[in-house]
Amino acid sequence: MHGISERQAKRGKGRGERLWPWSRMIGWRAVHVVAQAAGLDGPHASPKGLRHGVGVAAVSAGIPLNLAQKWLGHAQLTTTAIYANAVGAEEQDIARRMWG
Repeated sequence: MHGISERQAKRGKGRGERLWPWSRMIGWRAVHVVAQAAGLDGPHASPKGLRHGVGVAAVSAGIPLNLAQKWLGHAQLTTTAIYANAVGAEEQDIARRMWG
């Protein structure tokens, strides 16, 4: 998709080429606007909050961490583990399902 494999096969591995025509800040604003429209606010209404939500939802649904890594586009599994780290009520819910 988007010619990524072809770009990565070239010399330089596609470094310096943009996938999207906008900057990181424009992307952040777009995510923030959509999150607000969905009724989210605070730390949840941000790209990091969205990634955390996807990571925790994947773990909660029993999705293998390597698949969540792929879906989130992370090169390192350790990065995915950060976003999949459930705490508080999320962690208790996962533990409750595990132990019945």
